[in-house]
Amino acid sequence: METVVSGIRSTGNLHLGNYLGAIKNFVKMQNENNCYFFIADYHSLTTHPHPADLHSNVKQVLVEYLACGIDPEKCTIYVQSDVPQVAELYLLLNMNAYVGELQRCTSFKDKIRKQPDNVNAGLLTYPSLMAADILLHKAHKVPVGKDQEQHLEMTRTFGNRFNRIYETEYFPEPQAFNFGTALVKIPGLDGSGKMGKSEGEGNAIFLADDPKVMTKKIMRAKTDSGPEKPNQEKPEEIVNLFTLLKTVSTDDTVQHFEDVYNDCSIRYGDLKKQLAEDMVKFLAPVKEKIDELSSDDKYIQKVLQEGKEKALESAIKTVKEVREIIGIKPF
Repeated sequence: METVVSGIRSTGNLHLGNYLGAIKNFVKMQNENNCYFFIADYHSLTTHPHPADLHSNVKQVLVEYLACGIDPEKCTIYVQSDVPQVAELYLLLNMNAYVGELQRCTSFKDKIRKQPDNVNAGLLTYPSLMAADILLHKAHKVPVGKDQEQHLEMTRTFGNRFNRIYETEYFPEPQAFNFGTALVKIPGLDGSGKMGKSEGEGNAIFLADDPKVMTKKIMRAKTDSGPEKPNQEKPEEIVNLFTLLKTVSTDDTVQHFEDVYNDCSIRYGDLKKQLAEDMVKFLAPVKEKIDELSSDDKYIQKVLQEGKEKALESAIKTVKEVREIIGIKPF
């Protein structure tokens, strides 16, 4: 059984795209692999979040992942900062990470453009921290998006460099876990691109959204003036609405709106109203679970404590062995 490690951003609510994309695959992976899923609160510190926001975001993200089907009995789910060995391995890896290679990292260049008044060392050494997260459990596979592929390559570089410097084969070379066609792409409500929080609150349907909020967002989704001739090709914003409809509605419903679009009698208000009703119904079980878990602090504490203990078992072993390889030993 292969070890899989994946980070969970601690920056607030999950949306429909997260749920039907990566999380659905995580649920499948936990049945087939030795999975470690961690909430990356250390990583979020590069943006200096308010303490109250950081704490509440960690809980919210954990609750939503559990509501989506992540099972703490089948995997290890923990908070990054609960495992101090993350920080120690991060420090040790930084000793063999070179400033030039860190400065050339694409994500670092992007971040300093976006936050020129907060170019901190955490941004520069983000790849080292990500490598520590992965190598701490000696991962074989890492689910990554396109924007993280360079970081995974740097993780391999740091692991291989450690092996070479200390003449060992201690760290395996983690490979990208590519979901391929299994990774569903959900469009946003703004008429272009994918659903995402970074695109604006109105672009995404969040799992914790109240049904009224969800409906309001969908009714405001971008459309055009309607087809002018039969079987006209749909513009991108209309394709996006039909993609969402196909995701949450019945085949009969989708076919009905395909037919009225093709004969130029479609009313987008009717389509949006149907989409909103079906979306609310589709996400109702997850929303109910989120509400239930949010008020069960005792269960949340239990999950985090057990996750911490399982993560520590692996982390303590790794750091102990790394220290011995380096030569940090008691006298």
